[in-house]
Amino acid sequence: MKTSNVLVLILVLLYIHASTEWPTHTVCKEDNLEIYYKSCDPQQDFAFSIDRCSDITTHTFNIRAAIVLRHNIKELYVKINLIVNGKTILTYSETLCEPGYSKLIFCGKKKGEHLYYEGPVTLGIKEIPQGDYTISAKLTNEDHVIVACADFTVKNYLEY
Repeated sequence: MKTSNVLVLILVLLYIHASTEWPTHTVCKEDNLEIYYKSCDPQQDFAFSIDRCSDITTHTFNIRAAIVLRHNIKELYVKINLIVNGKTILTYSETLCEPGYSKLIFCGKKKGEHLYYEGPVTLGIKEIPQGDYTISAKLTNEDHVIVACADFTVKNYLEY
């Protein structure tokens, strides 16, 4: 009996190791707006959700996000690309954490700690552009190591 349990565990671990990408998760899907995401970090997936798609078009909306850190966050940088038809048309980057300056409550967290955020987010946009496009977001630390990475697919057919 123990040998079969060990064999099953080995097969599961081999399958997980052999898998080359994470599943696509649905953030929200309502009427004319759909948002999905997939982790682009080959070693880690994470959890992300919002209450309703329609909340995104308001100035501030609530999110929930969780991840177990694989690396320390002394410094944290974000780079976001807007990709349309496979071409990057807009790039944004910002420092989120550095010694003496932190925009986020989890700056300074250590490897192995569980991060969970539930609360408001303000995007600073008045409307979501129409069409099908990808938003690629990558968080890296002071060692230029990926802390979290995701590709968000947006399908927006709302008319403003």
